[in-house]
Amino acid sequence: MPTLDRRQFSPSAARNRDPILAVLQRVLPVDGLVLELGSGTGEHAVHFARHLPALCWQPSDADPAALASITDWVAHSGLPNLLAPVCFDLAATPWPVAAADAIVAINVLHYSPWESTPALFAGAAAVVPEGGVVVCYGPYRRGGAHTAPSNADFDEWLRSVDARFAVRDLEAVEAAAQRCGFGLEEVVDMPANNFSLVFRRGGGLGVRA
Repeated sequence: MPTLDRRQFSPSAARNRDPILAVLQRVLPVDGLVLELGSGTGEHAVHFARHLPALCWQPSDADPAALASITDWVAHSGLPNLLAPVCFDLAATPWPVAAADAIVAINVLHYSPWESTPALFAGAAAVVPEGGVVVCYGPYRRGGAHTAPSNADFDEWLRSVDARFAVRDLEAVEAAAQRCGFGLEEVVDMPANNFSLVFRRGGGLGVRA
């Protein structure tokens, strides 16, 4: 009897993985452990681990279906630097990963309650060393306004799915990061009206896009 393949596929992951990879290749450390929060289908984890072989990639998620998909993607890839996923909620402390050299969160902040944002940076402060980075990718409001009509529509849809979900204000995310010792080093314009926010522990004012 054939083994059940539980891998999920996301069209958006296929579209945005290379632009995100270009940012990660530039800002992540040369080697070490990267903790990916909210790994979803697991496709990003495979892609990044394959193209960043000197880094050990730790995927994670809280959703059982996502964890099953990630597990099968890890097995299918056969990559030695891609670890089995860990299950945990951002707000649960302590995190099951005691130390990481960097953290990546793709499409996490808007698909979770606002409380998850300060929890993310509080958790990161406990596991990331001085100078380590946290990269958060997704849509953000800037100056209290959406950056594109499509993001306003997306925000409305998110709130209809769960009233706790929303496109976050970049300035509010930055303030939450600063309270935990992370400075916003860079805002990178990405395709489809998204941004990559690069935070560094102990970092001061950086170059803004």
